[in-house]
Amino acid sequence: MKHFSGDAQDFSDVKLDMSGIPDFNARVIIALRKIGLGRTTTYGELATKAGSPGAARAVGTAMRTNPFMLVVPCHRVLASGGKLGGFSAPGGEKTKRAMLDIERKDGAHNLPYDADGAARVLSKLDKRVAKVVEQAGPVRIRIGGTSQPFDMLAKAILYQQLAAPAARAIHGRFTALVGSDAKKLTKLRDKDIRGCGISTPKMLALQDLARRTVAGEIPSLAQLQKMTDDEIVSTLTQVRGIGPWTVHMLLIFNLGRPDVWPVDDYGVRKGWAKTFGKKDLPKPRDLQKHGEKYKPWRSVAAWYMWRALE
Repeated sequence: MKHFSGDAQDFSDVKLDMSGIPDFNARVIIALRKIGLGRTTTYGELATKAGSPGAARAVGTAMRTNPFMLVVPCHRVLASGGKLGGFSAPGGEKTKRAMLDIERKDGAHNLPYDADGAARVLSKLDKRVAKVVEQAGPVRIRIGGTSQPFDMLAKAILYQQLAAPAARAIHGRFTALVGSDAKKLTKLRDKDIRGCGISTPKMLALQDLARRTVAGEIPSLAQLQKMTDDEIVSTLTQVRGIGPWTVHMLLIFNLGRPDVWPVDDYGVRKGWAKTFGKKDLPKPRDLQKHGEKYKPWRSVAAWYMWRALE
């Protein structure tokens, strides 16, 4: 009950009676129990771990006859490309996703794509990236809940070029004053807005964002989720004070997009230089070329470049 209430439990040390289970199935079970909370694997990778490379289909069959539901976490096995794949328990894929979400609550991430699989792909592409992945561990990105674009973009504007503690304080005062009401912001006096500790350029950007939101020029969260990355960048950079970098951060950390490569970000550039032993930072256009091989997982690659600096 604790597990399904959201307090994820680790069942890896529960003893099992494996008598009567075919040898292959037993090897699959043993391999799968080593996939920890918040982590995933694929049918093909699990087959290799079980000592039978290429037996992905047989792994799927073994999972369908798993006699130890939950204790043997067959819900952590995904199809290629990060897709959920089938699930024989009641509720099917819906149940599978819910079980993964419970385990990721305090785990690596809550992303809508297979970040663990992406990290494995990146590791295979280059041994230097693999070293960063090994040292940094699983991706730890937790995307925002139900925040609407006005809230997300206002926060992004307020956090620009400020240390985190100062930005949090200003954002807290702004939220207390405005909440999530863009229309309310359009009616406030300039001095009230600046009273939160907001500079004039940021005040003007926030006012433009509010006007555009009220006018219906800013897509809703539901609408953004249906748009491509390029469409989102093109639309949101029309707002004063919102540049590509800000939208890229929103795409990665609020919308959970997997293939964003913020080449203008200092941390990504510096992390790439450190990872590859370069004295000089790569120019954005050069980093853009280097990033081509990381498709379609460039958000994960960017995250590991940030970790390379730590």
